[in-house]
Amino acid sequence: MTINEIQDELIEDFAFYSDWMEKYEYIIQLGKELPLIDEANKQEQYIIKGCQSKVWLFPEMKDGKLWFTADSDAVITKGLVSLMVKVLSGHTPKEIADADLYFIEQIGLKEHLSPTRANGLLAMVKQMKLYALALQAKVS
Repeated sequence: MTINEIQDELIEDFAFYSDWMEKYEYIIQLGKELPLIDEANKQEQYIIKGCQSKVWLFPEMKDGKLWFTADSDAVITKGLVSLMVKVLSGHTPKEIADADLYFIEQIGLKEHLSPTRANGLLAMVKQMKLYALALQAKVS
């Protein structure tokens, strides 16, 4: 699936829930399904700066594609990073760097997250794109 197909699928999934309590429960559920980061990679260098909670994000190149594993010490934040991993993991660094992440606005995250969580989400996006740009530069 392309990044946009995954985003469209998430937008459909979120449209199924009528209120934000249900949407938050879905985000928490996604966090529980997140492929966990190896404990050995829970190092300072993989902590995302700008998140109020601790969020670890580990990038790994396999067969020309960038894969992410992650974890957080907060349930909603873990759900948010799982959304990002679901959308961006398994694509080429160029696809990730060039991705327009329109699903964040379309599912209503921008207006329903607290300012600190919204900043944390932006920090996750920024870090994933930085990893992609760095690895793209290595590949080319």
